[in-house]
Amino acid sequence: MGVLEYKFEENIILTKVDWLLNWARKSSLWPMTFGLACCAIEMMATGASRFDLDRFGAGAFRATPRQSDLMIVAGTVTLKMAPCVRRLYDQMPEPRYVIAMGACTIGGGPYALHGYHVLKGVDLIVPVDVYVPGCPPRPEALIDGLRKLQEKVQKQGLLARPAKPAANAGDHVLEYSRMDGVRRKWEETQKHGGLTPQDEEAAVEEQKKKDKEAVAKV
Repeated sequence: MGVLEYKFEENIILTKVDWLLNWARKSSLWPMTFGLACCAIEMMATGASRFDLDRFGAGAFRATPRQSDLMIVAGTVTLKMAPCVRRLYDQMPEPRYVIAMGACTIGGGPYALHGYHVLKGVDLIVPVDVYVPGCPPRPEALIDGLRKLQEKVQKQGLLARPAKPAANAGDHVLEYSRMDGVRRKWEETQKHGGLTPQDEEAAVEEQKKKDKEAVAKV
């Protein structure tokens, strides 16, 4: 070692500041105690003794967003609940991360087509780091999503860490407007004894079928 020989005591470890701080962050993620619908049951099972989320350093669920750095959005996000989700996210300190858990959270799930009251993807209001598909995802899937997030955290740079967008504000405002229009139209048809959205869809498919048969005859 030349000049540096015998200058340091034993058990000295040399590393990068980025690596050390990211290792500490990924090993002590604190999720927020926050569940919306049936996916939250699987999240609770993940944190319980059988799957023991605390093995991965993320078992300290906090009851306030001000002490949390991970939001696991588990369940259906309704338009009425969406502003609350956004407000909780804004109250979390940086660096903060989001896991979208379940089909309803990711894209509306079974409510994607006619669920006029459901937000079609939580990434319209908060930036999502990891998507965990399923209806609902099993605890093993959520643990895998957490591991993926930890890998992402470990690779971040402290000085060159890309800033997250505040929110896709324009997108979720348009989504609210569109859903309000769908809801008003559906309520109007119900008020006048009209077709339900499912009946309307069936009528459209029937008309397409007739059109194809007419073209085939020609």
